[in-house]
Amino acid sequence: MKKGLAVAMAALLGVATMGTTAMAAASGDITICSREDGSGTRGAFIELFGIEEKDADGNKVDNTTEAAKITNSTSVMLSTVAQDENAIGYVSLGSLNDSVTAVKIDGAEATAENIESGDYKVVRPFNIATKDDVSEAAQDFINYIMSADGQAVIEENGYISVGDEPEYEAADVEGKVVVAGSSSVTPVMEKLAESYKEVNDKVDIEVQQSDSTTGMTSAIDGLCDIGMASRDLKDSETEAGLTATVIAKDGIAVIVNNDSGVAELTSDQVKDIYTGNITTWEDLAK
Repeated sequence: MKKGLAVAMAALLGVATMGTTAMAAASGDITICSREDGSGTRGAFIELFGIEEKDADGNKVDNTTEAAKITNSTSVMLSTVAQDENAIGYVSLGSLNDSVTAVKIDGAEATAENIESGDYKVVRPFNIATKDDVSEAAQDFINYIMSADGQAVIEENGYISVGDEPEYEAADVEGKVVVAGSSSVTPVMEKLAESYKEVNDKVDIEVQQSDSTTGMTSAIDGLCDIGMASRDLKDSETEAGLTATVIAKDGIAVIVNNDSGVAELTSDQVKDIYTGNITTWEDLAK
């Protein structure tokens, strides 16, 4: 009797669970979320997934579908996907949180370990850019970023270190340093600024968030000491006098709503979604 009751309850529980999953799964039109023009994350994303192609004249063309919903920062991207069961988007791996789900790409999870091993291939550089007349305070902060101490901060925050310099040795400098640009680089730059303040409180670091292109323009125009870009610098930016330094490597995580039921996509599927060839979740199964 008890055994029969247990079986019946288990069956009912199974039906209820399946019903919940079915109700929660993404279906219908895909809400495609992208970043704004000028975003380094967008630039790297469309390049890495082949969404950007060259035309007959050799000019780069961004083939992102016009149906894409544009978000103007990492935080807006995260909140938009978190609130829409049918949404898909992308963010810096280091900015990923549990409000959304990062899908596997070509069978590999978006993790720092998989980036280091080469299994996860959606990777881009975090760059800082300066002109020749770098202030002593700005150079000291850069020295800290590239030191073993600064690179440890980068690793602690989920990014891939690139430096092999010794520990930071404090210099007797003071002043103010303005760092401006990419919203993807901003979170780790703020952590670096906090850590630097503990070893040199005579230098004030101000981090201004915008996008990669604005950061590079601000550095060129002298509006900031250090520009931040979550992509490689353009030829026009280096020709304008900027020198780039890679401070970290970062993965780009393709994200979906936690209730979507989507766990894995191929690179081709991501490209087809963002170029408008796939418009519904059901199309993925075809």
